[in-house]
Amino acid sequence: MVKSARLSAITASLLLAVSSLAYADPIKIGVNQPLTGPFAASGTYIVDGAKLAVEEINANGGVLGEQIELVIEDNKSNPTEAAAVAEKLIVSDKVPVMMGAWGSSLTLAAMPKLMQYQVPMLVETSSSSKITKQGNPYVFRISPPSWVEAELFKKYLPQLDIKKVDFLAINNDWGIGTVSDFSEALGKEGIEVGLTEMMDQGAQDLSAQLSKIKASDSDTIIVTTAVEQLTLLLKQAAALGITKKIVTTGGSQNPDQLVDQAGAAANNTQHMVFFAPWVPEKTAHPDQAEAFIAAWEKAGHNKAGLTESYRGYDGIKVITAAIEKAGKAEPEAIKDALWQIEVPALNGTVTFTKDGPEGRESGQYMTNGTLIKIVDGKIELAGS
Repeated sequence: MVKSARLSAITASLLLAVSSLAYADPIKIGVNQPLTGPFAASGTYIVDGAKLAVEEINANGGVLGEQIELVIEDNKSNPTEAAAVAEKLIVSDKVPVMMGAWGSSLTLAAMPKLMQYQVPMLVETSSSSKITKQGNPYVFRISPPSWVEAELFKKYLPQLDIKKVDFLAINNDWGIGTVSDFSEALGKEGIEVGLTEMMDQGAQDLSAQLSKIKASDSDTIIVTTAVEQLTLLLKQAAALGITKKIVTTGGSQNPDQLVDQAGAAANNTQHMVFFAPWVPEKTAHPDQAEAFIAAWEKAGHNKAGLTESYRGYDGIKVITAAIEKAGKAEPEAIKDALWQIEVPALNGTVTFTKDGPEGRESGQYMTNGTLIKIVDGKIELAGS
């Protein structure tokens, strides 16, 4: 009887332990991305990359002995929605940290919620310089602000041989910031800046802007917009007989997608990207790049998404490294830990430097960038 009672007690204890493991709360990470609207393709790529990172992390035991769970919300490519999503993730879903929100206007709209509730956010894509200049200590960015991209771009100027440039950019914080920072950087290099034409994010007929640029005496057009609008733009530029050099910024062009959807209109265009999956052996961490590409292909995703999905992957890897460093999944501890980490990622080794007003700085990773060129439907490193 005594032996039976002991066995029953042990069995009950084991069942209780197993039950508690089965129902242990995962560590939540909020994801605020555009899954519908004009930026839906890009936002979906980010989410798919984030999911691959979570699968990898959870398969290796998770973080702090717990599994990671993404709480994914659609900001509908709309700033008002991006702010509402941020609040929902914090207040209703109780996430201790977020990743978002793709576009600069979306991220800027969400940022007051970070201050209000004191929850950090890893910015994976947005490039407006305003994001890290506003004195928000809960913002940590792994994507390049447009002024950093402009500096990276300078090393390609000898081979591009630009004498005069026109800009064609999406009419939001991303596009406006890019035009301002690139104009300043190129002007210092003795390059003349000509026209600046803006386009609404939903615009499909760009003939008016392109006709003005065609008539100008510039030799190069620098374009800033998402891949869906860029595809239309390249086709319309070709139809108008524009032969000027076209260079895009922002890393959201998905060159493989342009080859597939714009066809010959994409030939000879050049693009700044921040992960070059066509040459993984030349990336910062080749083994990691090759493993990511293999996992992406195994999941059945379109190869065109690799140049954006890496952002979601890197973002989750950085966030989980900070949680591990913090030793607990609490907002303030994660924020403090983000200043201390050094994370091998697809874009390099991520560490954060301070940017913004003293005492209220945001974190900025100084990223790497690569210029590629589409030649006869193939992707080449510029200058190769």
